[in-house]
Amino acid sequence: MTDGFAVEVLHLTKHYGRRTVVDGLRMRIPTGAVAGFVGPNGAGKTTTLRMLLGLVRPSAGEGSVLGAPLTRPQRYLPRVGALIENPALYPGLSGEHNLAVLAALGGHDRSRIPEVLAEAGLTGRGGDAFRTYSLGMKQRLAIAAALLADPDLLVLDEPTNGLDPAGIQQMRELVRTLARRPGDGRVRTVLISSHLLSEVEQICDWIVVMEHGRSVYHGPIDGLMAAGGRSVLLRPQHPDHLGAMAELTTGRNLSVRRDGDRLRVDLPPSVPGERGDQRYLDAESAMDAVLAELNRDAFAAGITLVEITPVRVSLEERYQSLVGGSAVDHAPGTSPVAGVSRELEGTR
Repeated sequence: MTDGFAVEVLHLTKHYGRRTVVDGLRMRIPTGAVAGFVGPNGAGKTTTLRMLLGLVRPSAGEGSVLGAPLTRPQRYLPRVGALIENPALYPGLSGEHNLAVLAALGGHDRSRIPEVLAEAGLTGRGGDAFRTYSLGMKQRLAIAAALLADPDLLVLDEPTNGLDPAGIQQMRELVRTLARRPGDGRVRTVLISSHLLSEVEQICDWIVVMEHGRSVYHGPIDGLMAAGGRSVLLRPQHPDHLGAMAELTTGRNLSVRRDGDRLRVDLPPSVPGERGDQRYLDAESAMDAVLAELNRDAFAAGITLVEITPVRVSLEERYQSLVGGSAVDHAPGTSPVAGVSRELEGTR
């Protein structure tokens, strides 16, 4: 395993009887990243998180968390905070008392309670009973509990699950701040399992996509988007030049179709690479070169282009291309990954 990665696994596998839930998983997450962990229900996301947290023993493979091997979770778990599924806290106790109980059980410094309440956005509400909290506040208190150890790695499993749009926005803003420790400037790695692709796209800079227990992509989100190719809209000054411009475009073996008074040209996909990877930079330069050539061709043919507009592919489109077009149910204002019918008991 290499330096610079908070999480790195190779050939990680988990069998339940004859069923393989995680199948030779390979992924790595850089230190300081806010990483999204996405995939259909049944892809093996939660099982993977449980293996990282020492709750489930891998059947095969190797890995490291914060530089320590998966086989020795006691060496890294004191530096990990986690919220897996629903928070289990005492309804009759206040937020502060719940945190005090957890601090005592975990051997954490109780003096951190006001700090983590503030970090979770619950300043002034710590004295209220947990049962009086809204769902969003309960999730925040659970995150505060995960922060008691001042972890280097924070794992959040579906932190926006069940929240209304206002609660989702508040959680999004909170997660953005969690990678920056207050005061000392140290970074924290955050790993978020989510079915809301729109949230992952806005919050995360790194992404791991799972399907059938395997990683189909892990790397920066911008690398994932570039790897899917992109389109560009071309609009000649005179609409009667559309046909001639289309011929110039197809002459360069590019796919083109008419889109109103514009031409939509599909550019070749770039080569996926991690941030700073020369392959990624070369692919971006290659696509810019194609656009420059089209512009020169148009000028030479007496065609004036008054619009050259790149069309950005969405994360949902890239996700669909990676997982084979699984159906996606659309909730208002969101792009959730569908609950796929193949989900089986115990395979999440």
